[in-house]
Amino acid sequence: MIAKVILVAALAAVSLAQHYGAPAPSYGGPAYDEHYAPQPYDFGYETNDDYGTTTFRKESGDGHGRVQGSYGYKDDKGIERVVEYVADEHGYRAEIKTNEPGTESQNPADVILHANPIHVEEPRHYAAPAPAYSAPRPHYQAPSYAAPAYPRY
Repeated sequence: MIAKVILVAALAAVSLAQHYGAPAPSYGGPAYDEHYAPQPYDFGYETNDDYGTTTFRKESGDGHGRVQGSYGYKDDKGIERVVEYVADEHGYRAEIKTNEPGTESQNPADVILHANPIHVEEPRHYAAPAPAYSAPRPHYQAPSYAAPAYPRY
């Protein structure tokens, strides 16, 4: 009897339920995009890591879209690359100064590349140390055969 009452109550609840529609569209007020005038800036940094590599960057802007600066690195082997650049109404122009192996002076894509040879110290030559040992003398022993280690049945 209780099961029938629960069934009738569930059917009544389902039949009397109302449809839940989507919320009505609402529009917020207009958004104002505040325009801030460009500001001149100037910044720079330099870092040194545990491996002897130094990196740096310096940049300044005049507040009218013209930027100039430089960035680069120098590793513990003396290989160095410095990029000096200007970005203004004439575009981006860079000048690269490097002593990396395999580079040569060129001007691709309006980028001036100055390649200087790397200065490498001649390696020092040391005489190989004389061996402090003598070859071992051969030691031969006639093979000996012992009785088998397993029982005979």
